[in-house]
Amino acid sequence: MKIGFDNDKYLKMQSEHISERIAQFDNKLYLEFGGKLFDDYHASRVLPGFKPDSKLQMLLQLKDQAEIVIVISAEDIEENKIRGDYGITYDMDVLRLIDSFKGVGLFVGSVCLTKFAGQPGAELFQKRLAELGIKSYRHYKIPGYPSDVVKIVSDEGYGKNDYIETERPLVVITAPGPGSGKMATCLSQLYHEHKRGVDAGYAKFETFPIWNLPLKHPVNLAYEAATADLNDLNMIDPFHLEEYGVTTVNYNRDIEIFPVVNAMFELIYGSNPYKSPTDMGVNMAGKCIVDDEVCRRASEQEIIRRYYKCLCEKKRMGQAKDDLYKLELLMKQAGISTSDRKVVAAALLKEAATGNPAAAIELPDGTIVTGRTSDLLGASCSAILNAVKVLAGIDDEVKLISPNAIAPIQSLKIDYLGSRNPRLHIDEILIALSSTAADSELAKLAMEQLPKLKGCEAHSSVLLSSVDEQMFKRLGINLTCEPRYEQDDRMYHKH
Repeated sequence: MKIGFDNDKYLKMQSEHISERIAQFDNKLYLEFGGKLFDDYHASRVLPGFKPDSKLQMLLQLKDQAEIVIVISAEDIEENKIRGDYGITYDMDVLRLIDSFKGVGLFVGSVCLTKFAGQPGAELFQKRLAELGIKSYRHYKIPGYPSDVVKIVSDEGYGKNDYIETERPLVVITAPGPGSGKMATCLSQLYHEHKRGVDAGYAKFETFPIWNLPLKHPVNLAYEAATADLNDLNMIDPFHLEEYGVTTVNYNRDIEIFPVVNAMFELIYGSNPYKSPTDMGVNMAGKCIVDDEVCRRASEQEIIRRYYKCLCEKKRMGQAKDDLYKLELLMKQAGISTSDRKVVAAALLKEAATGNPAAAIELPDGTIVTGRTSDLLGASCSAILNAVKVLAGIDDEVKLISPNAIAPIQSLKIDYLGSRNPRLHIDEILIALSSTAADSELAKLAMEQLPKLKGCEAHSSVLLSSVDEQMFKRLGINLTCEPRYEQDDRMYHKH
């Protein structure tokens, strides 16, 4: 895969700027971490070369000074909001994050439930946290937020929130996903710290939008696509433009909340060290793009993938959390369409030629491999087997797995496990391949190619089972599907 981003340069520049920001404040710094801290796969997809754990690596350098507060919206708990890349609810992801942070030696101080309004699910989650020995706090919705600054910055606003007790000078505020209330949590803490005589500071560790890229750059448009369910908008930062005469990009929620931030700092210091939302951020990502064209193309693919994901969700559920119209608009602004995704045309052509569902995978060198549905295998299984054969230089006519090895698995599924579909899923075919590899050098060689599929693009002409979708994720393949079932006349579809 072509690299468009210098990760080492990013680590160095970002670390230096964070250290400078910490030095600005003597006693306490609340550092809001935007995006995923452990596994920012969105960033790694749109900035090829960005490592998903870059933020974590920087934080580990400060682990003796830092503690983590995980923020989750009570509304997201009540609505059972799902984290798309893991397929688990946000509350379960909080527990996963706590385990992950502790596993690398980071201190998790507590969990904060924002937008709390007595939601039963949120109360149950808080009880579970207590049983696990994890401190938790409640923050509430404030009427008039974010425009009524006088009320927000008062005992009737932030003053009603629980004060989160922290132990260390650097408090990292993170969350399972966007819209959790990280910034509001930081500002609430500044208010409470001030009442206790502590002059705390605040800063944002962020990746998107990238402030020194154009407003309609595909990287920034891809961020809007990723947050289409939040109605976030990238905007020119008017405060930065007025203060410095320089055009920078931020997003609407930061711009809307800036008067509150300004009022908070004036209350604490008498003046605000930040003249704009852009000033609040610590974001060197734009300075580490080494190939703009590579990042543009990667971001365009991300927008198209988000569009397909929305179409498929609407087909399955009757509605989608993302705004389909907004995603279509973003595609127009980027000057792209589904035809710019090569694997789409390849999968549809294969389906038309065979009369059966098909799948296509684009390999790292641009080669496109296809697969069709057969009596033994689904199209996705066929495409993956064909892909590893190409990567291994194995002739297409070679059978990596004997039909005799597949038959017992089919018998197990049908005769003993009650399945009606005899075709093998991806996990099943890979198990069969691994078993064959014990006695076959070719099968072993094919197995060794699987890591090379990470980052490849794929498209299916029909919706896939949840099992196959998860396997594509585990292989690191970026999958899209046509929003239709193999048998579209059925009322109920088993996933």
